[in-house]
Amino acid sequence: MQKLQGIAVSPGIAIGEALVMDSEGFRIPRRFVARDAVDDELARLEKAIVAASGEIAGHRDAIALELGEKYAAIFDAHLLMLQDSRLRSELEEMIRHRHYSPEYSVSRTLRRYASVFQRLESANLAERANDIYDIEKRLLRHLLGHRRENIAHLTSPVLVLAYNLTPSETANLDRQFVLGFVTEIGGPGSHTAIVAEALEIPAVVGTGPFLADVSGGEQVIIDGNKGMVILQPDEETLARYRQEAQEKHTVTVRLESLRDRPAITADGVRVNLFGNIEFPYEVTHCVDRGADGIGLYRTEFLYLGREVDPTEEVHYEAYSQVMQAINGKPVAIRTFDLGADKVPNLPPPADEPNPCLGLRSIRLALRHLPMFRTQLRAILRASVLGDLRVMFPLISTLLELRQAKMVLADVMEDLDEHGIAYNRTMPVGMMVEVPSAVVMIDRFVEEVDFLSIGTNDLTQYTLAVDRSNKDVVGLYNPADPAVLRLISTSIEAADKRSIPINMCGQMSGNPNYTMLLLGLGLRNFSAVPSAVPEIKNICHHVTIAQCREVAGRVMAMENARDISNYLREDLKRYVPEQSGE
Repeated sequence: MQKLQGIAVSPGIAIGEALVMDSEGFRIPRRFVARDAVDDELARLEKAIVAASGEIAGHRDAIALELGEKYAAIFDAHLLMLQDSRLRSELEEMIRHRHYSPEYSVSRTLRRYASVFQRLESANLAERANDIYDIEKRLLRHLLGHRRENIAHLTSPVLVLAYNLTPSETANLDRQFVLGFVTEIGGPGSHTAIVAEALEIPAVVGTGPFLADVSGGEQVIIDGNKGMVILQPDEETLARYRQEAQEKHTVTVRLESLRDRPAITADGVRVNLFGNIEFPYEVTHCVDRGADGIGLYRTEFLYLGREVDPTEEVHYEAYSQVMQAINGKPVAIRTFDLGADKVPNLPPPADEPNPCLGLRSIRLALRHLPMFRTQLRAILRASVLGDLRVMFPLISTLLELRQAKMVLADVMEDLDEHGIAYNRTMPVGMMVEVPSAVVMIDRFVEEVDFLSIGTNDLTQYTLAVDRSNKDVVGLYNPADPAVLRLISTSIEAADKRSIPINMCGQMSGNPNYTMLLLGLGLRNFSAVPSAVPEIKNICHHVTIAQCREVAGRVMAMENARDISNYLREDLKRYVPEQSGE
């Protein structure tokens, strides 16, 4: 059994077989062969070895002819490995005596070899692990042939293990069969993490290298609550996690009874709980959890994985679907929040080593106005279908906000000229996720109808931490006193001006922060749908006076660790079933 500590980005517990995407790209089942099939399976393995050897020999001859014997030597090494008597004996023993499939035997044995090389101090020898992975992939390709099971065509439940997953890859995971995923790199607040929450599947990122230690088909546990990944768990650990998952399910079922009850604190204060969505179908999740509307409708999915920009009709269809499903409740659409490298048909930035500080979000929209106008036209057209609002992301200066509003006004004029209906008084807001916006918040509140605090970016920019960089992601903490002061300042400014302020970052859906945020004056929360019942339950158990006391103590503290520990203990005291203890 091996335990890995990563970063929890989507809660829950998942137990199942591993699908290792990094080098396999398809599933290798841990299946056993029947006794009377052993000889046939050994023959199949031998056939694959012969075919792979032939391929390698062909590559060797071609490279030797073109570049010389020196460069062909690596293929000689591959041939020696394939023909090694010890390797053959181990594979035969696993198939003949343990009755493992040839696929599983190859993956398990060669990954163990690779792991040994990776632990060697010699850099040259450690690099031999890549040669072993190459041999593994070659053998598996011949063994599986057309029967290989692509990630997009799964037929049984798996846990996806990968070096990394892009947001579009994550969005395309089949929720029916993908129970959870783990990546070696990544951090909290990334689009991949956000999509994982939207899919409501447990996810852990930033574990560091581990793929060499696991083969496809092996049993794995993903603890998305604590950021723990357990490879080859023993029976005691499996039993404990199964019990924990059952207890969590019991609590979830009980909280479903709160669906039709409003979020009202024990002393009678109404709190609005909205849902964050990435895809139109998630509206159903929000309705089922009793959300008061959609506080953040991310629109990036419309662009990801496409070869061309989405048309106005593609936008309109998605927005209409949401408006029709939400039954008259408010929906806040955020205009696209993407980097230039993620949008089709846009030239990639010439030199952008740090995309977080580059051409992204509202900056990209104002640079490429036709794309921006297309989205705004669709939003305005959909505004007649209900209580629709629009908000601009990553606003850092008053000039940016005014330019965005001018583009919106220009699109309105264009719709007027063509006699197309829209809501002329559609509320216009902005995301508060850059420290400069908080510094100038007293001016911003004069020019918007509402605010929404995005704690993911606000934390990143306040603490100068790239949330996707595993080397510094440990410094990313929304409980940092500097971040909390910016949040408090924003809430106070909105209250003074009497405009609504919402919070839609991951902090909003974390039960540990609910009492603090209520104590700071926040009355509008927007979170992933699965978190809505939990936040509602906490509201029912606490009073605003208690929350203000918590906030007063927290704002006097000087470091994030003490704040996080205090908030966990306080939650345990008031709502023990949601403390994770």
